[in-house]
Amino acid sequence: MRCEQAGCGGTIDGGYCDTCGMAPHAAKTGSAKTGSAKTGTAASTRTGSMAVLSTRTGGSARTGSTHTGSRRRLGAGLVDVAPLPPRDPASAVMTVAAVREERRYCGACGDPVGRGRDGKPGRTAGFCPSCGGRFDFAPKLAPGDLVGGQYEIAGAIAHGGLGWIYLATDHNVSDRWVVLKGLLNSTDEDATAAAVAERRFLAEVEHPHIVKIYNFVEHDGAGYIVMEYVGGPSLKDILKDRREANNGQPSPLPLAQALAYVLEIMPAFGYLHERGLLFCDFKPDNVIQTDGQVKLIDLGGVVRIGDDNAAFYGTVGFQAPEIAEVGPSIPSDLYTIGRTLAVLATDFRGYQSTFAASLPDRSEVPLYREHESFYRLLEKATHIDPGARFTSAAEMADQLVGVLRQVLAAGGSPAPAPSALFTGELRAETRTDAPQWRHLPAPLTDLADPSAAFLASLTVTDPGEVLTLLAKAPEQSMEVRLRALRARIDEGAAAAWSGGADPAGPGGADLAGPGGADPFALARAAVAAALAEAGNDWRIAWYDGVLALAEGDYPRAEDQFQAVWSCLPGELAPQLAIALTRELAGDHPGAAGYYDLVSRADPAFTTAHSGLARCRLAAGDRSGAVEAYNRVPGTSAAYRTAQVAAVRALLHRATTNGTGSSAAGHAGGEAMVAAAGLIERLEVTSAQLAALRAELLDTALAALAAGSAVPGSVLGSGRDPALPAGERDVRFALEDCYRELARSESGRARIALVDRANAIRPRTRF
Repeated sequence: MRCEQAGCGGTIDGGYCDTCGMAPHAAKTGSAKTGSAKTGTAASTRTGSMAVLSTRTGGSARTGSTHTGSRRRLGAGLVDVAPLPPRDPASAVMTVAAVREERRYCGACGDPVGRGRDGKPGRTAGFCPSCGGRFDFAPKLAPGDLVGGQYEIAGAIAHGGLGWIYLATDHNVSDRWVVLKGLLNSTDEDATAAAVAERRFLAEVEHPHIVKIYNFVEHDGAGYIVMEYVGGPSLKDILKDRREANNGQPSPLPLAQALAYVLEIMPAFGYLHERGLLFCDFKPDNVIQTDGQVKLIDLGGVVRIGDDNAAFYGTVGFQAPEIAEVGPSIPSDLYTIGRTLAVLATDFRGYQSTFAASLPDRSEVPLYREHESFYRLLEKATHIDPGARFTSAAEMADQLVGVLRQVLAAGGSPAPAPSALFTGELRAETRTDAPQWRHLPAPLTDLADPSAAFLASLTVTDPGEVLTLLAKAPEQSMEVRLRALRARIDEGAAAAWSGGADPAGPGGADLAGPGGADPFALARAAVAAALAEAGNDWRIAWYDGVLALAEGDYPRAEDQFQAVWSCLPGELAPQLAIALTRELAGDHPGAAGYYDLVSRADPAFTTAHSGLARCRLAAGDRSGAVEAYNRVPGTSAAYRTAQVAAVRALLHRATTNGTGSSAAGHAGGEAMVAAAGLIERLEVTSAQLAALRAELLDTALAALAAGSAVPGSVLGSGRDPALPAGERDVRFALEDCYRELARSESGRARIALVDRANAIRPRTRF
């Protein structure tokens, strides 16, 4: 059964969608409010070329299913997580139920209470010296107590922000294990009853990744929430165990595992937000790993969106900074997820003090330096401005899985998937190996746009014709204006070309078209109009970056592509654009790093392989260039083109290194042997093969003229590479290549090739 949620496309499995986590037909019931009445989710305003951009709010199908048989592959089925051994629930009961003194804080003002002094232990109960509020850290329930006439307490298992958590058996339902957590500790019975009644909406929450709420009961003036017992360690426990195994030193989770854990609970957040609920107090304590899955526990802090009278609970270091002033919202929930990720994956010292509302500088954390996309994801999720964060759990999950794929690729395990926001590459036959802005992917049309169907019907490519048709669109929607913006860029490039500029790249020093007109003036005007209407839309920044590339304004182009990447940290397209920009600007080392990342993460991006090879050749690294070309998969339409390019990389002089000197000399013997081997394996036409062999033999002839030895393998697979080839043999072989090429040509081209064959053959005597 397919999920009916808009934009999802998942499958109903076990009563819930395996992608968005929603129950079937949920889309027909109407959506709850998705923004806090206090904060809203308005996007930030644009403040410059590196301004914070807004993302679209629709979910993406890219996250895929997380239901994979044994359920031990987590994070969209991409990460193996070791299964947990069975655990006796009774073993979770604390031998001595006590709160350590360093963890005793006043529930009203947050100041330390119950601390020892002068060698004497602190009080477990009393009054806060700062605010006068009462505190009591002794458990209210003891083993054997019967709560609500059916729940027999086995003992305390933990102490949380709202008090003690107890393990109990439910005598009314097969003596199953349950957990009791305090809701309110008050001597006011009316207040207790009201609190219990108000929280009963939690019993309606039912999701496979959220602990089930069974009941609400009162006992001795206190209210308790009765929950499903979920056996297994919390993520906090897992971190603690790793630290102990590391001789007391911090041992964060592997990044892929941390991302996988969080990805598993993202559908649960989407489920809550869809129903107008906010979790509020997410942290590593509130996620438990069971055998094959993870669950969100502790719903004691859940509130309704826009409920100004609810008590808000949070934890320092995880809670969004605006909570105290404007209350919780969907962005504040997503903030807690970002902070939790940072704590799970790094040795985040000072996250509750120095960095309580910020992240360390990227240069200070090795993991952030290694995985820039991850750092940008955390920056966006925990931005000080709620409007600059992700707008929905589905949107954040989509970027999370994109970052996870990049992390796995960096570790040698690529798991590529099509983007939900960008097109793929141009067909191989429409591309050249030269760096061109036209090779970049383009933003996909938002299918929710009212003109999406009209735009899908456009088949013309000439920019003038496209603009004519767009003027007749039934509605001048944002997608129509974006398509017109791209057409204006193409139109400007065509005008610059007719004015003498290079069509393969920017216009160079003189971008004036016919008659001295500025060919990109209309494109810039279109960008300005779009900025005035929706200046923080990442798609406008993308096209402004493309326009800057076409004009040769590389600093502006990089600024815009960097802003798009910060907005969409899981996407490869912005990183590919940054690489292309740097290459065109002459920064080959800077470009190579981004090309390398993209080509590893998704081998289908053959433009990344080619760009990496060009940058390596510029540095004189022939073998590295060949390695880059060899990354193109054999199933790709560009495979043969890449193999031909690899041959030429081995044979040809690299580009100059910027100082006027060559970064590499002519191909040596080893390079010629490697090139000959590649040529033998190529499956191309006889003319293409002859052209490549001619290049190889030309290189060999130049080497002989310079006094270098040439391996015999350049003459064909039947020759011993250990025996050198002589000039006479090379000339005869080269003559054959030119005559083979002549047979595929006609007219003057054929005559020229025959002349070259006659000129290159050795002198003979009759």
